[in-house]
Amino acid sequence: MRSIFGVLALCVVTSGVAQTTNPGPAYPAKPLRMIVGQPPGGAADLLNRLVGQKLSERLGQPVVVESRPGAGGQVGAEVVVKSPPDGHTLMIGGAGLAINQTLFDKPLFNMTTDLTAISQVATYASMIVVHPSLPVKSMKELLALARAKPGALNFGASPGSANHLGMELVNMMAKVKMVHIGYKGTGPVLTDLLGGHLHTASVGFPGATPHVTAGRLRAIAVTSAKRSALLPELPTVAESGLPGYQVTSWWGAFGPARLPQPIVARLNTEIRSAMQGDDVKAKLSALGAEVETTTPEEFSRIVTTEIARWAPIVKASGAKVN
Repeated sequence: MRSIFGVLALCVVTSGVAQTTNPGPAYPAKPLRMIVGQPPGGAADLLNRLVGQKLSERLGQPVVVESRPGAGGQVGAEVVVKSPPDGHTLMIGGAGLAINQTLFDKPLFNMTTDLTAISQVATYASMIVVHPSLPVKSMKELLALARAKPGALNFGASPGSANHLGMELVNMMAKVKMVHIGYKGTGPVLTDLLGGHLHTASVGFPGATPHVTAGRLRAIAVTSAKRSALLPELPTVAESGLPGYQVTSWWGAFGPARLPQPIVARLNTEIRSAMQGDDVKAKLSALGAEVETTTPEEFSRIVTTEIARWAPIVKASGAKVN
């Protein structure tokens, strides 16, 4: 594939104005690393592998997916933060990283200054599921049980994830107390939920759907503002007694700070083009996700807005990680 980092200068359109920049050396010059901040099996892992495969095809270099779970995705993100700003180490990070900026007393990095936002890639709804042994078949019944037994029910989630704070928001809006149990990612949450060690959890469609379909878990509500086309009979949380409730996870591509603008532009172009492929849209749709891409500037604004959005919810919930 012909590289845009050739002899000619790169013409980049920023805010509708064509600008000429010095492209520097050829990119990519070697294999890329895609860092996954969550354990295998969750939305982050699936998206990293999907985007990594497409980038490999389009850039003509292998893309190695590397799992670095821990601290709500911060361990993996810190690998990217500390990597050389040459575009060869990237990650797909989500809303949990924005939440972590308030959730952790001492975040491992500053999301707005230590990472370069390249493009949002997709949004995911989650579903609230319960173990079949729990005597509830709806969100209203779960909340009624939680009110009757304060502190007796637990839920699992990666600390700082949208699924964690989404359940804390349920606690706040319903004035109940379900206890958070921290996990490194969706995979371990599902393992304990299936084993009956957890009562409930908010889990993304990719991880939860096979178990719901097989009857190993019971889905009681979807967290988005509207019902999912995958499970249209599943009501929203807002329909189930908490009007106004809406939590949708976003995911996007990041590189380290000071990533050269021509590399950001190249990656943004390739990622956005790849995400528009019919095969990609079909794969994500089957997982309850929607493709949503942006310019780097738009994605940077989304990150800043999300940090501000979740900060008061984190503080009001009392959730904190040292």
